[in-house]
Amino acid sequence: MSDIEPYAIALTIAALALLGAIASNRVSERLGIPAPAIFLLAASVAADLVPTLGSLDIRTDQRIVTVALVLILFDGGMHIGWRRFRAAAGAIAWLGVAGTFVTAGALALAAHGLFGFDWKPALLIGAALAPTDPAVVFSVLGRREVSGRSGTLLEGESGANDPVGIALMVSLLGATGSGWSAVGHGAFEFVLQMVLGGVFGVLGGYALLWLMRHLPMPNEALYSLRTIAFALLIFGVTTACHGSGFLAVFLAGILVGDARAPYKREIERFAGAAASLGEIVAFTVLGLSIPISTALGDGRVWTGLGLAALLILLVRPLLVGAVLIPVRLRLGERAFVLWAGLKGAVPILLGTYVLAEGIAGGERIYSVIFVVVLVSVVVQGGPVPVLARLWKVPMRVIEPEPWALGMRFREQPEGLHRYLVAAGSAADGCSIADLDLGEDAWISMVSRRGRLVQVRGETVLRPGDEVLALAEDDADPGHLFRAP
Repeated sequence: MSDIEPYAIALTIAALALLGAIASNRVSERLGIPAPAIFLLAASVAADLVPTLGSLDIRTDQRIVTVALVLILFDGGMHIGWRRFRAAAGAIAWLGVAGTFVTAGALALAAHGLFGFDWKPALLIGAALAPTDPAVVFSVLGRREVSGRSGTLLEGESGANDPVGIALMVSLLGATGSGWSAVGHGAFEFVLQMVLGGVFGVLGGYALLWLMRHLPMPNEALYSLRTIAFALLIFGVTTACHGSGFLAVFLAGILVGDARAPYKREIERFAGAAASLGEIVAFTVLGLSIPISTALGDGRVWTGLGLAALLILLVRPLLVGAVLIPVRLRLGERAFVLWAGLKGAVPILLGTYVLAEGIAGGERIYSVIFVVVLVSVVVQGGPVPVLARLWKVPMRVIEPEPWALGMRFREQPEGLHRYLVAAGSAADGCSIADLDLGEDAWISMVSRRGRLVQVRGETVLRPGDEVLALAEDDADPGHLFRAP
């Protein structure tokens, strides 16, 4: 029992650090600095002041962040859902793949031509900095939710290009031979990971959905745990079979996102909490992996700032903007998607791959990636809410709703639908009595800005109202609530 007091002190410090990290979200709103930047910078400074904090092996850091990223991608996929993804699947896939390759290639050329990196390190830097990050985007937006096509595209790109960037990095590190032989081997590895990741993701998603619907559990809390455990299983099996486990988890989350299942709301809340914890852990662990003096020393800060400036001012708006031309968006939405493609935990995680493989100059590469991510989160992330208003991007503020009114059923309720009144829809500004619901549908509950609205014939619906309706499947009035 002699070690109980040191253990208690360590546990107390860890609990205080976690509480501080959670509270920093409120601080970030006041300061206009995204919370991930606070986690990353504070941890890096702490590693400089207390070197023992950064004593974890780089492979251990890598594994911790990998688990966190699995939770973030699965929750991100669930947040998008199949209906939203299906409407923009082609644009998401195109931007996720083509945008990643264009960004990686441009940054590799800049790293080689302007900053003197050899070709292989330059390619590794480009691959590491190509993906955007869903956790940072959600954290920057805070309680705001981007609606419409631009929101789906931004979230979908963040989820899709993470697996693409990771597969590209793994292919580059695993490429053997030289010249076209190495290119061919890397291309084969990349395609294999993408194909297997897609197949395992679809199969795993349908298997998870069947499990959620048909295998009851003795305790309602176990439904959420089982879902997260199955998501980790999908990642593990896919990766062991040389596929992209990250892509598989993201697709599985999309497939179960808006599907009905027992205790679905509880599962979504648990997955969201796990993803939020994963974000805190990922940025803290990555910050501890490199003391701030190491990241900024030996001129590495200037290389990082130069690449960040090129990425933000040229590569993203011009080259990725060219990739985005075929996608139908308003000018303001197009500018917003290009600006809000923020870097985050994934580029730094890919930097750990470089360190773990013992690549020559790995520490310099890792430091440069760290600086670029920090600049991206602060410089790009800070103005995102203001720019969204300036560019008139459709966005709604999600107010906290700490009180819930619910009812449990033994069997799945048939014909129960939940709608959100969209601006410009037939329901917008229309009274319930005048709404053409037909004879087989009726509205049972309306929530407005978190407050219950009495359902009467003269009640006028407004944009943003949440509506519960009972309707037969062949009389689904969903078209009345969607924007034209």
